[in-house]
Amino acid sequence: MSSPILITGAGQRIGLALAEHFLAQGQEIIVTYRTRHEAIDVLAGKGAICIHADFNSDQAIGHFIEELKTHTNQLKAIIHNASSWDCEANNHDYADLFDNMMRIHAKAPYLINLAASDLLLHYQQNSGQAADIIHLTDYVVEKGSPKHLAYAASKAALDNLTKSFAAKFAPDIKVNAIAPSLIIFNEHDSDEYKAKTLKKSLMGIEPGCAEIINSVELLLSSHYITGRSMPVDGGRHLK
Repeated sequence: MSSPILITGAGQRIGLALAEHFLAQGQEIIVTYRTRHEAIDVLAGKGAICIHADFNSDQAIGHFIEELKTHTNQLKAIIHNASSWDCEANNHDYADLFDNMMRIHAKAPYLINLAASDLLLHYQQNSGQAADIIHLTDYVVEKGSPKHLAYAASKAALDNLTKSFAAKFAPDIKVNAIAPSLIIFNEHDSDEYKAKTLKKSLMGIEPGCAEIINSVELLLSSHYITGRSMPVDGGRHLK
């Protein structure tokens, strides 16, 4: 029986790297995307089920959940990667910004986890192994961010949901979080920005998506880790 992994926000960067990794392993995947980058067509060509989902409203989240259930009756794991890096400097409608950040980073995972729990439980019952939910949060959960207030608050909400869902779904579904800081730069990042950012961690490197892939694989393979957040920040908390 098919047991796909759902990855939200898989059109680029970390989500895309995870999708490519699992496809290379022969693992079936379902991915969501907001913008149909060329990479989505490539993923679809390799067998991924690709669903457009903006998560810009409660209705949009509900429509996604309905479509998801037309493609599979069980899920091995859900990886919540969909994210927006909007901030107060770029969006002066603070009320709208806060609502958007909370909906994308906390409400969508909350609703998807509740609605798709039957798919995860079906996998657990058929395989005898715990299913998984993994939330991609952020280093700012620990420290906050004066430049990304709403973003940091929404990722902190997702971190708290990790604990609550772990307690609710144990032992059939393990629920964990991964909290990265810098993983990969954007193409438009300046040399000045890169140098400044690299100095923020003890390791001082751009680690690449393999660090997140390795963390995800650790959580998926574990039989005992749940309700935890795994920091992937190069020792940034000690700087």
